[in-house]
Amino acid sequence: MVRLKDIAKHAGVSIMTVSRALRGEPEVSPATRARIKAIAQQMGYVPDSAARGLRAQTSKTFGVVISSITNPLFTRVVRAIEEHAHESGYDVFLAHTLNNPEREEVCIRRLISRRVDGLFVSPVYRMEKEARIYQELLVHGTPTVLLGHPAPFCDAFPAVSPDDLIASYNATQHLLGLGHKRIAFLAGRLVTPWAQERLEGYRRALREAGLDVDDRLVFTAGSTVEDGAKAGQQMLNEHCGATAVQAVNDLVAVGCGNALLHHGLKIPQDISVVGFGNLLVSEHFRVPLTTVRQPKFRLGVAAMETMLKVLRRDRMETRRLPAELLVRESTAPPGANSPA
Repeated sequence: MVRLKDIAKHAGVSIMTVSRALRGEPEVSPATRARIKAIAQQMGYVPDSAARGLRAQTSKTFGVVISSITNPLFTRVVRAIEEHAHESGYDVFLAHTLNNPEREEVCIRRLISRRVDGLFVSPVYRMEKEARIYQELLVHGTPTVLLGHPAPFCDAFPAVSPDDLIASYNATQHLLGLGHKRIAFLAGRLVTPWAQERLEGYRRALREAGLDVDDRLVFTAGSTVEDGAKAGQQMLNEHCGATAVQAVNDLVAVGCGNALLHHGLKIPQDISVVGFGNLLVSEHFRVPLTTVRQPKFRLGVAAMETMLKVLRRDRMETRRLPAELLVRESTAPPGANSPA
């Protein structure tokens, strides 16, 4: 391992001069500074970031806590955070909660023990109004930005999230504009704010259109393809008369779509289907899905911008980013063969 004294010996200067030159301090002339940096590079010198962090009271690292990198939403969000952190001279540690509150607490504690300069956290949502680990983050003053909607237990922190309510409202408006009046909604776990907002957007659009919100058209569907298939089967079994289905996310929409196709229904001739998220699977489903494009990369960029504001102690604000409706082949006006 190359040390400062090795570079000093090779350059014929003091260790202090080498240290100042590598830090770019003005006490060293530009020519000497350039020569020392060239020698250090030739010798393969790597700065000790831990020691440098102790001197500067910063680790130049961030922690990112998400449910799982296999969740398609987080792939681009984390990429955006890492790219912009790299440009700002930071490294990133990644931890997975697997949507488990106890594991979330362990992940956050481990990152704090590494003296990260800030945390990006996608909360594990729960019904409680308080969560111990978030109270501790407040007490310790750990800079924290939420990746997702704030909830009562974590609403003291700035957050970045898509405007799910308006996006869901627009998706329902699209179906209403095509002439659908019996629209089923496959809802997610309502403990999560994003699932609540998507359901409320659907209800708001129906109310504004002068239609009753029929609870017989709302089905609990979870968040996976399997959940969507079960909800689609339940919808068919209950003969609710829906001419269109709006799902809480693309995976649920795909599962439901598979169930409908398996029973001989045609999409969109017999029934229209709308997803949410614009995952890759939505575009390559057997009938490309009309869906909502979440601004995944822009969410990561906004999170990094918010974190830098927090570190500068600037005024912090929760940010909501608009999401765009993408109309594909899975939606059309209700046909003569629609279940209704």
